[in-house]
Amino acid sequence: MFNKIKSAYVKATLNSKEFVFIAFGLFLYASAWKAFLLPHQITGGGVTGIGALLYYATKLPVSVTFFSINAVLLLIAIRTIGVKFSLRTIYGVGILTLFFSILPQAPVGTFVGKEENFMACVLGGLLSGVGIGIVFLNNGSSGGTDIIAKVVNKYRNVTLGRILLYCDVLIISSSYFLDFGSIEGIVYGLTAMAITTLTVDMVINGVRQSVQFFIFSKNYELIASKINTEVNRGVTILDGTGWYSKEPVKVITVIARKNESIRIFKIVKDCDPNAFVSQSSAIGVYGEGFDVIKSK
Repeated sequence: MFNKIKSAYVKATLNSKEFVFIAFGLFLYASAWKAFLLPHQITGGGVTGIGALLYYATKLPVSVTFFSINAVLLLIAIRTIGVKFSLRTIYGVGILTLFFSILPQAPVGTFVGKEENFMACVLGGLLSGVGIGIVFLNNGSSGGTDIIAKVVNKYRNVTLGRILLYCDVLIISSSYFLDFGSIEGIVYGLTAMAITTLTVDMVINGVRQSVQFFIFSKNYELIASKINTEVNRGVTILDGTGWYSKEPVKVITVIARKNESIRIFKIVKDCDPNAFVSQSSAIGVYGEGFDVIKSK
């Protein structure tokens, strides 16, 4: 009974932390629009991009357009995908709508010069990419084209990334008709989208990058136990034979996150300063404690 209560408490704590980080990521995303993209009339992708287009044309607040479109998309998602996906999306949409409503829009030229649209494009793309990356790392969603991609992916064999790309390019290209045939706005929008995408990948892959250790030590039991308890990573002991000495050896193999490497090295050094350690990067690690295996 106590273990069940403890497990439920840990799970609730983790979920609450995720929701806090999702809110923080969405704050950065909304700040990127309010501080850089909207003041310089740069169109991005997603439902926010549609809201930006309507704002440039009619001065309708982005928050109104964002909430209205997402409300319709969420109703569709609940019926087609299910409530489980929609719960975090509803939270994301609500929080992002709130930030779009309460954050003041910076006057043009506040953070970069009035004519420095490219710099605004770069900084806006970087900040929004960091924000969305944090949201994705915590299993969150900002709604919008994410919902469209999920719905289409359920009925058609098209990857989520390709659907999102098509939607974003279509939305950004629409700025051509609002800017009297100028392609400058499209170039800035596509540049911001590319920077955002690259930044999202860097944030996600930087945290999720994994490494593999091979540790040769006579104190393998102590090292393995400490890694198990202090780093909370699984350890496998392999039987080997030193070809020169012809003596049997034990080899510790561990797969961990890159940011856990320092702790593992410290454990090895404390237990056996003469241990032989090999560390290599792992392209992909799937299973418990790492990423989920996906077919698409």
